[in-house]
Amino acid sequence: MTTHKVGIIMNGVTGRMGTNQHLLRSIKAIIDQGGIKLGDAEVIMPDPILVGRSEAKLAALAARSGVKRYTTDLDAALANPADQVYFDANVTGQRPVGVRKAIKAGKHIYCEKPSATTAAEAFALAREVKAAGLKNGVVQDKLWLPGLLKLKYLIDSGFFGRILSVRGEFGYWVFTGEHEPLQRPSWNYRKEDDGGIIVDMLCHWQYVIQNLFGEIKSLTCLGATHLPQRWDESGKPYKATAEDAAYTTFELRNGIICHFNSSWDVRVRRDDLLTLQVDGTHGTAVAGLRDCMAQHLSATPRCIWNPDLDSPIKYFDGWTRVPDQKSYDNAFKVQWELFLRHIVKGDPFPWSLLEGAKGVQLAELGQKSWAERRWVDVPAQG
Repeated sequence: MTTHKVGIIMNGVTGRMGTNQHLLRSIKAIIDQGGIKLGDAEVIMPDPILVGRSEAKLAALAARSGVKRYTTDLDAALANPADQVYFDANVTGQRPVGVRKAIKAGKHIYCEKPSATTAAEAFALAREVKAAGLKNGVVQDKLWLPGLLKLKYLIDSGFFGRILSVRGEFGYWVFTGEHEPLQRPSWNYRKEDDGGIIVDMLCHWQYVIQNLFGEIKSLTCLGATHLPQRWDESGKPYKATAEDAAYTTFELRNGIICHFNSSWDVRVRRDDLLTLQVDGTHGTAVAGLRDCMAQHLSATPRCIWNPDLDSPIKYFDGWTRVPDQKSYDNAFKVQWELFLRHIVKGDPFPWSLLEGAKGVQLAELGQKSWAERRWVDVPAQG
């Protein structure tokens, strides 16, 4: 058995996303399954080292995950030639600092999105890592959600005919922290700490739209801070300076119209926290995180507007569940496996820092549209 041991410097994994999605559900899960099998006699095995500012938090996380190596000294970790990959899950404003240190140290780069707080810096990082000849990637996890994979299957099989429009609904009620424990970190609602739902979610919508439906031509975005006061982790009230909702319409170059509502102030009465409805000439589908329901033209009821009578049509009855085509793994883990195969075997990995920069650019254009109250064009990506 040939084992390709890949040392991974995991910086910032004591945070919620870094701990749960990247360390426990991805890297630890890959180790527990015996690595990534490339054949009967070849395997990739991650060898992580945890990096952060708090030695106590790192020690607790190392014990919880079974990872033996951890340090508060990033420079020392970067100096170890056995660790080929640098992963960054720090707060966004600190990410370019770590990434640039890793580029200088000759490490391959994988990081959370957004890759930077501004499009200029995100594109600069993409240019710098390319000039250094290093492999690189940005997390674009939603592409491997089971619901979106089923949606992609319907698109590829021609189910929709010509796609007309896409409607995305994302969000849930995030408690203010006044009476109930908040379920998102308080920095999300402070602009000075790089918070705000536009920079958080438009980065996602960029790669979802581009990979499933087409290239974005223009957009209009309206942000809102619906709840102006929240309470932080210590129970102290603070002013919410970042938007907690965004209402965005995208015009694609192929004519498709996409509208996405993103909100942390909405109570859920839909199938999932994220739903995408795709309407086409021959059929419609509604995808959630894990499931997807479809209705073909031949099964579409004839609706007639009459608000004076109860509808004789049971609207939910005419939909068919798209069956599972396979077993679906954790979306973050799937992309980690693809990236590690890219590192070891050179398999294609198109989700680069350049692609991540496009997401930051779109978020920046969304903020510009809101500030100027107008449509803005999105530069062609070529």
